[in-house]
Amino acid sequence: MLLNKKISIWYFIREIKNQILYMGIFAVSIGLLDLLPWFRKISLPLNIPALLGTAVSLLLAFRTSQSYERWWEARTVWGAIVNDSRTLIRLIIQFFPGGEDKMIKEFAERQIIWTYALGQSLRRQPFSDRVQKYLDEHQIKAANIPNALLDAHSQQLKEAASSKGLTDFQQMQLNDIITRLCDSMGKCERLKNTVFPRSYSILLHTLIYVFAAILPFGLDDSQLAVEIIVTFLIPVMFLAIEKTSIIMQDPFENGPVDTPVTALAQTIEINIRQMTGDENVPAKKDNSLYYEM
Repeated sequence: MLLNKKISIWYFIREIKNQILYMGIFAVSIGLLDLLPWFRKISLPLNIPALLGTAVSLLLAFRTSQSYERWWEARTVWGAIVNDSRTLIRLIIQFFPGGEDKMIKEFAERQIIWTYALGQSLRRQPFSDRVQKYLDEHQIKAANIPNALLDAHSQQLKEAASSKGLTDFQQMQLNDIITRLCDSMGKCERLKNTVFPRSYSILLHTLIYVFAAILPFGLDDSQLAVEIIVTFLIPVMFLAIEKTSIIMQDPFENGPVDTPVTALAQTIEINIRQMTGDENVPAKKDNSLYYEM
């Protein structure tokens, strides 16, 4: 699930088409400007644009590394959600054996809805009909729906602890799992709501265009076409790398490189329904589904 084979090169080109256009115009303009008599007298050692290009490369490496860390952290957090969801239902089944099928199914259904609701809220999408139907039936209304569903978990656990005779240790184990789910939800919200500093992108763009502006003055003026192509290609590669990091920095943006929250929620649902003996187990869809159209 770490690689989506359906990602097209045209998707990426569409993402940077404006930058390609601007850089093309900029490269042609600078190349023609370098042919004017006054500018032909200006000649820079190639070491100067090379030094600036090295600085840009280092900044891009840092930006890409930070973006990948955010993407990987999101995937790690959702891996923990998968494990904790299974563990919660497994302990519910263990602590409330025979005769409590209704309560077990209530916990199971709520946990399934929680995973879908969390993914949809992180992607800033309207809740699906299925999630909304559950919320309406149980009269759950809150600014943070996933948190309200965890509250319902805790409330039912509190009532069950007193009526079903849970030991303090059993109650503590279940509460600990709910706490871990809440912690994972908070980490996802932090990743969603913490944006990469805009000033960093402005700095990178400025340096890339400065690099493109001085590069022709360090090249041979006798080869105009080669000069324009080099002035265009190298900055475009820098811009493409930066765009890659921008796409990766928000793992819940509902894009092709998104954390596959829908596929993971479906995996959780299948596992939970099989654990509880539910016959309505959905068919497994293509795991390459990273985002929803």
